[in-house]
Parts: sequence; C-alpha cells; structure tokens
Amino acid sequence: MQENYAESKIKVLKGLEAVRKRPGMYIGDTSFNGLHHMVYEVVDNSIDEAMAGFCNTIDIEITNYGSCIVSDNGRGIPVGLHPTENISTLTVVLTVLHAGGKFDKDTYKVSGGLHGVGVSVVNALSSKLIATVKRDGNIHKQEFAQGKPLSDIEIIKSTNRTGTTIEFFPDPEIFEVVEFDYETLAKRFKELAYLNPQITINFKDSRTNKAQSYHFDGGISEFVSDLNKKEALTNVIHFSDESEDVITEIALMYNDTYSETLFSFVNNIKTIDGGTHEAGFRMALTRVVSNYIEANANAREKDVKITGDDTKEGLIAIVSVKVPDPQFEGQTKGKLGSSYVKGIVNKATGEALSKFFEENPNDARAIMNKALTAARGREAAKKARELTRKKESISVGTLPGKLADCQSKDPENSEIYLVEGDSAGGSAKQGRDRAFQAILPLRGKILNVEKSRLDKILKSDEIKNMITAFGCGIAEEFDYSKLRYHKIIIMTDADVDGSHIQTLILTFFFRFMNDLVKNGNIYLAQPPLYRYSKKGQKKEKYLKDEKALNDYLIEIGIENYDFKDIGANDLKDFLKIVSIYRSILNELKKRFNVIDLIRYFIENPDILAKDIKAIFDVSCKYLEEKGFNILNSFVNDEEARIYIQTTNGLEEININNDLFLNPYFEEASYIYKKIEERNIFTDKDFLDVLEEVEKNAKKGANIQRYKGLGEMNPEQLWETTMNPENRRLIQINVNDFDSASGVFNLFMGDEVEPRREYIQAHAKDVKHLDI
Repeated sequence: MQENYAESKIKVLKGLEAVRKRPGMYIGDTSFNGLHHMVYEVVDNSIDEAMAGFCNTIDIEITNYGSCIVSDNGRGIPVGLHPTENISTLTVVLTVLHAGGKFDKDTYKVSGGLHGVGVSVVNALSSKLIATVKRDGNIHKQEFAQGKPLSDIEIIKSTNRTGTTIEFFPDPEIFEVVEFDYETLAKRFKELAYLNPQITINFKDSRTNKAQSYHFDGGISEFVSDLNKKEALTNVIHFSDESEDVITEIALMYNDTYSETLFSFVNNIKTIDGGTHEAGFRMALTRVVSNYIEANANAREKDVKITGDDTKEGLIAIVSVKVPDPQFEGQTKGKLGSSYVKGIVNKATGEALSKFFEENPNDARAIMNKALTAARGREAAKKARELTRKKESISVGTLPGKLADCQSKDPENSEIYLVEGDSAGGSAKQGRDRAFQAILPLRGKILNVEKSRLDKILKSDEIKNMITAFGCGIAEEFDYSKLRYHKIIIMTDADVDGSHIQTLILTFFFRFMNDLVKNGNIYLAQPPLYRYSKKGQKKEKYLKDEKALNDYLIEIGIENYDFKDIGANDLKDFLKIVSIYRSILNELKKRFNVIDLIRYFIENPDILAKDIKAIFDVSCKYLEEKGFNILNSFVNDEEARIYIQTTNGLEEININNDLFLNPYFEEASYIYKKIEERNIFTDKDFLDVLEEVEKNAKKGANIQRYKGLGEMNPEQLWETTMNPENRRLIQINVNDFDSASGVFNLFMGDEVEPRREYIQAHAKDVKHLDI
C-alpha cells in the first residue's frame, strides 16, 4: 500500500526546533568537537565586544556541576523591547536564528559570530541556559530550557557596571559527550589572548581547581616566538595593514626544522582549512623570496627555481585578518572564501616583506638559503621518485617482492597488514584470508621522518615498499583515488619496540599521507596479551589486556569457591569492582609510600575532615599499631612528614593536598563507596577474597603472556587478531591537527630537552615498562 503523501506530511520546524533536529548543521557534530564549539560561540560574542573596543576582560569557568559560564565587561546585550518582535531584545537574541548585532555594520564592523546563529544555537542545544545582563543601571536575568524561555526577563538588582554572563548546560539528549576538556579550551583561549593583546582572559576549571590568566602585550609576535621550540634562523617579522576595511596582521619567522607551523584566523576564528587570506600570504612570500634570490644569489643558485613548498620549511607564521562580512565555506567557518581578501593580503605581505628584506639583509639571506636548500632537497626527492619508478618499470612486477597481495581489486573491500618482522609476517601470510587481506612485512624500525627531508626518506626501502604497495603516491603527489587498500592495519608486538614502530609509522602517515589519517584509513591491530588454558579444557581463552585477564580469573575462580549468602553473579560483579580498586591502589603505590596508610585514609574518610595535625596524630598511631618504626616526623598547618624504617629502608610519608587531591586518590575513594555499599565480607578483607578467588582460578592453569606476534602460530594469529569476527582494531583519528603536530614534534623531533622534561613530569604515569 502506497503511503499517503499529503500536505500534513510537510513538517515546519519553528523557532529553534531545526537546530535540535539537525545540530550537526550548526556546530559540526554532537561529540567532542561540537561540545567545545558551543563554548567558542559564546566566547566569540565577548571577543566581538573587545574588538569593538567595549570589553577588556573575559572570565570563563567550567563548574563542577557540568555547566560553562562566560562573563565579559562589555556593553551588555540590549534588554529593552525589540522594535519589530515586540519582546525583549535579549529573548530575541537567544531564541531567534539570524538575530544579532552582527548584521548591523554600525554595531560591529568585524565579528567572529558571523552567521548570527551562535548564542541562539547554544541555547537550543542546552538543557538549561541562564543569561545575566548588566546594563542601564540594573542586573537583568532570564532562564531558558532547550531554547525556550522559562520566564520573562526580570530585574535582580541595580548596578553601575555593564556586561553579559551566559551560563549553559549542554543537553545530554543532544551530545554524546558533555564533559568539557580543560586543555582543549585553554589552548583556544590562549590563542584569543595572543590575537587580542588588549584583553585579559581568565579561565578556571572548578572541577580540578586549575586556573590560568592569559594576556600577551606582544600579540601575535609573541605568539610566533612562543611557537618556536628550535634554533631560530631569523628574528620575528611583524607587520600590519588596513585596506578596503580589511585589517591584515602577520607575524612570521624561520627556524632550522623541515616542517611548517602556520595558523590563520579571520576575525579571531581559526580557519583550519585556510582560505583566500592564507593563499594571498603564501603567494606573496614565494614571490618576494624568488625575487630576492634572483637579485642576490650567485649565478649557480639563480638557476634553482623555488616553489611555494620550498618556502614552507622552517616557517612559523600567524596570518590574522579582520574582514567585514566575510564569506566562509561551511557553517563551522573552517575556510575563508572571500576572493577579494586574497589580493589585499598578497599586496600587504609583498610590500612589507620586500621592505623588510631590504632593511635586514642577514634575515633575508637566511630565508633565501633555507628556501634554496629545500628546493635542492625537492629536486633530489623528485630524482629518487623517478629512479624508483624506473626500477619498477623494468622489474617483473610493480609491487614490492615482500608483499603478499590479496585477490580482491576493490579498495573498499581490501586491507593490508603492516607486520613487524619477517617471522610474524610469515605467520600472517599463512593465517590470513587471501581473498581480501594483503600482508607487508616490515624489517625493524623504519626511518624517523620527523628528522629527515623527503629525499632521504625516499631512500628507505621499507618506506618505498609501503608507498609502492599503497599506490597513492606521497606528499604533493598524493592521490587518494589510487589507494589500493582502504584499511591499513599496523600490527606490531605488544612491547616497547612494537609501540615505537607504531609511532614511527604513524609519524610517516601524519607527515606525508595525512589524508589517510583524516579519512580514517589507518588502524592499529590489538593482538591479545594473554592466553589462558587449563588441563581438561579444549578451548583456549585469549584475553586482550590485564583487566580482561582479571575479570576472567574472577569468573573462573568463583565456580568452585565456597561462599554463602551471596549469588554467583552478585559476587562476580562485586569482585570486579574490588579488582578495579586494587588497580587504583597499585597506581597510588607508584606515587606514594606506605600504601597501607593511604588505604586507611580512603576507607576511613572521616579522618580527612580533621585538620592536618589531627590527621598526623591518627597516622602515627596507625603506623605504630601496624609495627612500623617511626624515626622522625614533622608537621605544620599545611603538611605532615613521617620517616619510618621498612624492609626497603628509610621511607618518607608525605601527608598533604598532593595526596588528597590526587585523581587516583579521589577515584579510589569513589570506588570504595561502591564496595562499601555491597560488601558482605565482615570477617575477612575483600582484597584477600579477591586473591583467594584468583588463586583458585590459576590452579592447574597455564597463563601465557604474549610478548611477540611470532609466538603465535598462523591459526592463533588469524583467530585472535585478523579474523574480522573476533579481532579488535583501533581506528586512528585526529581531533586537533595542531596539537597532534606538536606531539609528533615533541616526541619524534630533534630537541631532547623538551622530551626529557615531559618524561620527568609524567614518569609515574607509565603503565607498561619493559626492562
């Protein structure tokens, strides 16, 4: 029966219903990025007030009850009756799409909230929003739920200040994630402070008591200096220009690396996909450097023709433009499309750089030499590629000899395993499904591409084999349509060397085949760490990690365990919670001495309500009762230190907020409450019960920990790691390209000191250490 398609089937979404129905159209997605985009939309309104000259302080707080509060000392959103809507203007701004001061050029010449949907969209996607406006001598307040007013605007009290405060609670009906990430937000606020040196941004996370204030008198020049972590080849070059109502401000410098760091902004909005302003800057930079080479290089160097890519090596730049009514590609404003901006930025950059080169010959020559070196490297890489193609054309087949290809020629149904070592590669070749699975063994660790130019990279046999096998080219010659496998799976041993190999391969993909990362083609195989077998049992049990092993030991161990007054399932669930508690205690044990005392604090929370001297007295009494020999001690209003003699020697116990506010301590306290609610073991320690159950499960059992893939035979490798029905894969995604680039630079780059500092700061967080 054909369904009736009548007038009643046409749905009209009123007010902000469209936003709740299709949130992704307005904020990109409903996961991590979309959640934080909500904060940016509100903050952008305050930044617009700052750019208009009416605001110099913005306060942002993530509350411990899940909301975000953004306050500014701007003029305050108008609250009077709107001339055409006949309701409060504040209500209009918060409930009507395409309503705002951004459409009135007299109010904001330039603006970040460019589509006029920002704060109304935030309102629509919040379970609750509270707007507080200081204006016209009074404090006005109005509350909303899911974009709808709960009440009329009301006056709270009088004030002589102005400003706007928006508090919103992301709606869990809309968002997959509702917890804000401090580091992600802090990075954005720091960028805004660089871009607007006249403002101060105060950011506080009440969940962890982290707080930071951002203010940079040096603006984007200071931004560029702070981004540089290597040896500088030039001073910071900074210039600004205003033409046709477009303000161009650019800062750049060069260092001795091979990579580029360029961030571009339009009206403070980060344009992650670039646009016409970025294109104008790059054209002018290439032109000025080319002209300088032609005028100043020696005869041999003048023959070298540079391209835009040659001026990228070692470049650190910030390109910021302020544009009235800019046109963007996409709602999330990732790429500037206003064509006329390209010519304006091109002209401003060309004039400023030409003048700088004339007045600063040392910096100009350093940039020229950097570009010439890059050009020579590009030519060498081109010759290496041509040589590779030549060898392939005269060989029997164009694919690497080590590659065991699959029968399928459909890229969407084909996958390739990059396998660590010839031994594991042999097992994988025997165990695979040759219909759709290809195997490429890799010998040892591939070249670290973070420290190498392309010409050297193309001399690496392992990298050449990967490039040839994939078929899609590399760097500027990359062509996604020619990719032969849409699943590229890195399969290495579960040890430190395996992790290092994964990182080296991922660095290569990130730097030279980034579209594979963006399109979600890269995966990490997750071979099991443990195999549990027992005499009399035919089937072996493979377990992915230590938690899975612990859970399985509990399930097996309670089968023959003598327990009373508790069901098997209840006992199993209870002991799994106890197992988590034990794991957290083990983490605390890495960081603090005498875990017995720490456990005593966790399981007797009333102690922590006392002052530090009372806690000290209780601690000394407990330690003496447990037979510890106290050699010395110290206590003041903030901390206590107790020195005891143990079998390991002299140990110092520090009792202070570093312990009590430690995330593991807080997590252990939370888990213990769950244990206390269920615990029926009044006559024995629940951790001892867990040990007994696990001991029972281990009787007659063989628990094998796999360190290498080569320890598995082909059938085991297929069953555990390659069979699509059983295997576990981790897909590699990048939420923040800039952060990821910084991480690769930190861990894989030349600079040792920043890496050492990171390792020292996070040494106690390590979970798996092979010695």
